[in-house]
Amino acid sequence: MRVLQGPKCGSLNKGGGGAGHDAGEGLPHFREVAFRGEFPIAHVALRDRSFPVEADLTAVSPFIPLNDADSSIPAAVLTYEIRNRSKQALKVSVMGNLTNDIGKAEGRTNKARRADGLQGLELSNPGEGDDDPQCGSMVLATPTGSAWVWPSWHDGRVLKFWEAVAWEKKWPPVRKGQSHTGTLGVDMELEPGEAATVTFILAWHFPNYPHWRACCDDGQPVTWKNWYATKWRDAWAVARYAGKHLPRLTAETMQFHDALFASTLPTVALDAISSQLSILCTNTCLRLTDGTFYGFEGCTDGSGCCEGSCTHVWNYAQALPYLFPALQRSMREADWANSMQDDGFVCFRMPLPLGTKAGTDFHPAADGQMGTVIQVYREWLVSGDDDWLRTIWPQCVKALEFAWKYWDADRDGVMEGMQHNTYDMEFYGANTMMGSLYLAALTAAGRLAEHLGESERAAEYRELAERGRRFSDEKLFNGEYYEQIVNPSAHEPWPEDLRKRAIDHGVDDKFDTWPRWQFGKGCLSDQLLGQWYAEMLGLGKLYDSEHIRETLQSIFRHNWRPDLSEHFCSLRVYALNDEAGLLIASWPRGERPGYAFWFADEVWCGIEYQVASHLIYEGFVAEGLAIVKGVRDRHTGQQRNPWNEFECGHHYARSLASYSVLLALSGFSYSAPEQRLGMAPRVSTDDFRTFFCVADGWGSYAQSISKKQAKLSVEVIQGALTLQALDTALEGRAKVSARLDGKAVTVEAVAGEKGLRLQFARPVTIGAGQTLSVSVR
Repeated sequence: MRVLQGPKCGSLNKGGGGAGHDAGEGLPHFREVAFRGEFPIAHVALRDRSFPVEADLTAVSPFIPLNDADSSIPAAVLTYEIRNRSKQALKVSVMGNLTNDIGKAEGRTNKARRADGLQGLELSNPGEGDDDPQCGSMVLATPTGSAWVWPSWHDGRVLKFWEAVAWEKKWPPVRKGQSHTGTLGVDMELEPGEAATVTFILAWHFPNYPHWRACCDDGQPVTWKNWYATKWRDAWAVARYAGKHLPRLTAETMQFHDALFASTLPTVALDAISSQLSILCTNTCLRLTDGTFYGFEGCTDGSGCCEGSCTHVWNYAQALPYLFPALQRSMREADWANSMQDDGFVCFRMPLPLGTKAGTDFHPAADGQMGTVIQVYREWLVSGDDDWLRTIWPQCVKALEFAWKYWDADRDGVMEGMQHNTYDMEFYGANTMMGSLYLAALTAAGRLAEHLGESERAAEYRELAERGRRFSDEKLFNGEYYEQIVNPSAHEPWPEDLRKRAIDHGVDDKFDTWPRWQFGKGCLSDQLLGQWYAEMLGLGKLYDSEHIRETLQSIFRHNWRPDLSEHFCSLRVYALNDEAGLLIASWPRGERPGYAFWFADEVWCGIEYQVASHLIYEGFVAEGLAIVKGVRDRHTGQQRNPWNEFECGHHYARSLASYSVLLALSGFSYSAPEQRLGMAPRVSTDDFRTFFCVADGWGSYAQSISKKQAKLSVEVIQGALTLQALDTALEGRAKVSARLDGKAVTVEAVAGEKGLRLQFARPVTIGAGQTLSVSVR
């Protein structure tokens, strides 16, 4: 017998009492294991020279871009291929065990169930009613007809299970067991060299989500229904749906996998992009009763961590708006509906349950609030939904113009006020971390205002952005990067309670007129956060283009550490020893404050991805990929889980910034209102392929370039894509022809902003399974 796992690794000391039993320690395992993680698919190969059987596991949870319903199924599918490597016929049993830990012990029920083309082990607990957080169900099922179920072991100890498998004459045992653990098994007979597969569906259903703090009058936690509980009544219904649609769910998930991994992006980039998409399938994320997407910052072993779809953390996340844009829009709608005051003050943590109005007893986050304005523009570009834009536009205006109340009270395009931010403290005075986001928000909102016919407002936003740009280039740029001009009185215009919160931090012990937690002459890694957004969304240069390039090079020169052995970090240590990492800040010109903001010496994966992709946008590809490689070299599975980049909790949302690496390397741009797609690859330009996804469809773009001809193709795998123009980085070619599934399409080449624009005579709709092919000579 073998546990279908590789040998135990990591610590062999659990609390001073030995190795523990969390992973079947003490039982025979396969001696060799190889894991290949290509999210949303995981492959595990199990080998053992002393055992006659080898096993290969393919694990998948449905993940299909634009199909947020099927991608939210609370189920995982495990398919084992079992091969007889011996020279004689074998009888093999594959068994899966599941323990009923639902609610209180006295309410737990284990039973065998055969229905709907499935056989399975069903575990449940009704709790004390339909609204009890302790009620729920789990199912381990298989479509294999010859499967058997042992609902409850005689004894909960693994030893007794092991003995029963070895010695029971009647199998499965007929005696009623008392344990909360049961087994689902499949028997097979294999000739020498023969292989067979068995599929297990693991489904769960816990309908009621309890609030982690808020309680009802009776002291019980406030609860609401998980979205999936409105679709399926229990775990068996989930398993039945998954089983019924398994071929389609698996095929469409594999389509996404294949399209993504067919990309010619560097391997380390693909690893970063794909691995962190897994965050969307963890306890960091959930869907509320009406389907609204909600995110913690991360999650601990037993709960969410730092609640509220925190705007200053999710500011960095770029995967959701492209892969599941409807969910991204639901986040924005709910946030502003529940967190915004009449004057535009936005609490950066949305309260729950839905409908709870946020208070004003803590600072609004300047970076998060400006980011949400930019995101409205992004969501409009991705979807082209004018009705949605008009509905949310009044709140967008409020969110932006709130800056004029405290952050930019003199309306000069510069945030001199006190700015709470993602470092969990307040920066006083002008700086480009918040300032660039402000300029990007003004620029994006100006374009939206122009589109909506509000030309005066658009002109005002543009003029403010220009004034802010001039000030920053003249006063903040020091020849290498942008500094902070500390304004010790920045807190004074704010309400008394928020002033007091700020004053309570105390003063710096080197610069005695400064409050604590400033950076002054420091080089901040995400000082160009708004410009990063501007690159992704085509907003242009917010500052002098040479200043931007010099700043990015300075960030890499001063903050990148290929070896952290000599680095001092007294707070949270996320990278150490000979590992590489990007520091959040450094002081290459000296004058580090005595109480610099406390996270300055740390290494955060999400900021590393943000800086890496921005470097790539500016042509510093090698430097950007070096940072990406530094992140992924720390997450190889030896010391850190490759699918768990953490910060304040596991599966930290900021690491979803990794998707921007795909956008940067491919030079992706898109405008649904203009029906325009753009690609300007920065790697493998002569033979390039990449995945793309927008609100109406997803697929692959490819180009092959020789001296005589450039061949371009846009393949839509699911959905549809309507184009009036295709922007390229091609130069010096003018003869162009196009075909859609073999039929000629009229197109001409015109000079675009950064290369040739291929303009179609009339909009071309590429349907699912179709390919638009273009030849440029």
